[in-house]
Amino acid sequence: MLKKEVRDFLLLQLLEDLEQLEAKRQALNARVEEGWLSLSKARYAMGAKSVGPLQYASHMEPQVRVCTGEAQDGLQKFWMVRAGTQTPEEVGSREAALRRHKGLPRTPEPDSSPAPQNPLKWFGILVPHSLRQAQASFREGLQLAADMASLQSRISWGRSQLHELQEKLKQLEPRAP
Repeated sequence: MLKKEVRDFLLLQLLEDLEQLEAKRQALNARVEEGWLSLSKARYAMGAKSVGPLQYASHMEPQVRVCTGEAQDGLQKFWMVRAGTQTPEEVGSREAALRRHKGLPRTPEPDSSPAPQNPLKWFGILVPHSLRQAQASFREGLQLAADMASLQSRISWGRSQLHELQEKLKQLEPRAP
């Protein structure tokens, strides 16, 4: 009887996760749609040739990166980190390295990856508000995509747990002659 209660709990959790995933998917679609609409407004305001690939920098640096790790419950988790910041793992490994070398006098190393320039500056100093809105919409979309990846990882785990439990329940059921 306990296994059926666990199965019901897993099933409810899976359904809740699926609802959250669908809500995040709708929000992502809305952010992307808002971003493209704002971008088209900026093109209209500045001129089609003022907002395009010709204004891109010759060398682009990412503004954010996706990090992945294992959460406390053992599931894979995804999150966004702004460029130029360190993740907790990077900070911890650097501190450990400094502790190992604490007997040696060393000069502190400058940060090799300074924060990248805001891409809006490629289009001039006074850019339209719609261009800033487009950037914000796409950034929100990136965060939603990372959240969705974490949710999909949890859904996949929940489905495998539910499948294993159902197989065990089938084995425990008495066979009808």
